[in-house]
Amino acid sequence: MKKLILAAVLAACFGLSDAKAQNVNGVKLTDIHVDYIQVRAVKSFLADKQWIAFEYGQKVGDYSETYIRDDNDKKLEFNSALDCLNKLKGYGYELLSVYTEQTGTDSNRPVYVLKRK
Repeated sequence: MKKLILAAVLAACFGLSDAKAQNVNGVKLTDIHVDYIQVRAVKSFLADKQWIAFEYGQKVGDYSETYIRDDNDKKLEFNSALDCLNKLKGYGYELLSVYTEQTGTDSNRPVYVLKRK
């Protein structure tokens, strides 16, 4: 029984060592305590990647400061904006509304507004 517990503890330690804390401009998502946030997916121009711009009312000097990043300050890649919304549900947020913003003369993208439960 002791060996089983020890093996489980070791497996958990190794599994958690790869976990990355998500942050926006150096502020961890777990430390952001606001009622409303805004999320939009930003596609890469040359690659097939999507990053998430996360706004909660913070002061922003450069738009790239709104991307969700890992501990190594690399932008986290998501499968889609809905992938991010599903993860933000774990932080206590639920979808409130969706609107579109124009990104070009004939293109637009959805912007998701979430509310803390």
